[in-house]
Amino acid sequence: MIPLRDVIPSRTTPYITVTIILINAVAWMYEVSMPRQQLAVFLDIFGVVPADFVPTTLLTSMFLHGSWSHVIGNMWYLWIFGDNVEDRMGHGRFIVFYLLCGCVAAFGQILLDPESTVPMIGASGAIAGVMGAYFVLYPQSRVLTLVPFIIFVDIIELPAIFLLGFWFLMQLFSAGAIAVTASTGGSGGVAFMAHVAGFVMGLIGVFVFRKKRQEPWMY
Repeated sequence: MIPLRDVIPSRTTPYITVTIILINAVAWMYEVSMPRQQLAVFLDIFGVVPADFVPTTLLTSMFLHGSWSHVIGNMWYLWIFGDNVEDRMGHGRFIVFYLLCGCVAAFGQILLDPESTVPMIGASGAIAGVMGAYFVLYPQSRVLTLVPFIIFVDIIELPAIFLLGFWFLMQLFSAGAIAVTASTGGSGGVAFMAHVAGFVMGLIGVFVFRKKRQEPWMY
């Protein structure tokens, strides 16, 4: 299921969401400009390597990606869900919340496989936190979604609580499956536990970071 847009307009301009997307885009273009060997060294330095953990990589890793589909998919999800969450938190609180979710997500994956030497990169954990916050703030929202069936695709509106709940369960089951077969120094893949940890952090953290009440419109 591919979300296309939600039905709730943002009351404010999502400056932080747009800025995060632009930073990720610039970082990705820098990555693709690098020779393969140089890129591998770059990701080892700025990605999170559980077996050789460096605290600053918790921040740098969430602005790096591994493929076009990786960065486009992440930024698309952030664009759909981030503006409304930023609206409810305010710009300053939202950036702190986003970075905190990303850090917690990385620790979730580290706990799953602390001896791994594979660098972990991507904004998925932080964006999972945004999705967790959206799950709490807008459970009645509906999301226009592209749903592939066996021989055709359809576009339908799904309740946000169903779409995001289904997504979380998929990540949870996948993380459990990987935990059973995790081995040190693997070839990489999707850090499902980071998604789970980020989403849970979003579910909890939203109660701290959201505005206590909506500010009224003035006219």
